[in-house]
Amino acid sequence: MIGTARSHGAITITNALTTGFGCAVGVDLPVEAAVEITPARAGAQPRLRILSGSRSRLVRESLRTALATYLGRSNVEATLAVRSEVPVARGLKSSSAVSSAVLLAVARACGRTPSALEVGRLSADVSQRVGVSATGALDDALAGLGPGFVVTDNARRELVLRAEVEPSWKVVLYIPSGQHPPSPQLRSAFAKERRAGEQAVRAAMAGDWPRAMQLNTELVERTMGYSYGDLRRRLRDLGAIASGVSGLGPTLAAIGPSERIPALLAELPADPSQTRVVPFLGPDPTGGVLA
Repeated sequence: MIGTARSHGAITITNALTTGFGCAVGVDLPVEAAVEITPARAGAQPRLRILSGSRSRLVRESLRTALATYLGRSNVEATLAVRSEVPVARGLKSSSAVSSAVLLAVARACGRTPSALEVGRLSADVSQRVGVSATGALDDALAGLGPGFVVTDNARRELVLRAEVEPSWKVVLYIPSGQHPPSPQLRSAFAKERRAGEQAVRAAMAGDWPRAMQLNTELVERTMGYSYGDLRRRLRDLGAIASGVSGLGPTLAAIGPSERIPALLAELPADPSQTRVVPFLGPDPTGGVLA
């Protein structure tokens, strides 16, 4: 049995650490997973082989969870490979994207067609179990599996809202080299910003993405110590629709109409940090229809 799948990174509109409600939108930073599953020989021990470069506790737990969920048996041999273009621990949802791709690839290998919400919930459970996410980041997982802005209640594991993205918009990413700590280590710090987080969530629920992103970024900058205020103001003056810290950073994302993207890109600091221009996700981003 062979299965392949694709998920994607995403950018943050509102961070779920303050309220439990998160908002994100997927961008074209793909993660691809391929798995081959065969029955184990009689009397043989189960064998899970994760190819070099793909190994992590998150990947192994995602594979085990998917086999238990979609195959219901453990006496198999499984070989898994994962390829990711999402920078790790930079605020671009690498953990959710990797976990979702593995889960979906195994499901397809087993002849199953889970919904995006089912895959997202499993990904959220895995992310919490291995300690990479305090909330499970259901918003990040769902954003990486389908187009549009998503708002989720992460505690209840529910999709609250999905809204379309204006087709002419693109994203400029400024990706410094530093990495953020796992979100469980920051839960108490973000709890102090609950009131500001609630304001950001209300704006997201109303579809006011620029306002939501601004309010969220201001609280993230206060909590994490980033100093992007001057850069964000310059980007706004150059035509950015919205800009802000993605996830826990250090990545800064700026949304703008296609014709303003060159100017936004040119305004980013000329330092060793990585810069990229990426589109938002279009239809069928997973390499096959999700039920």
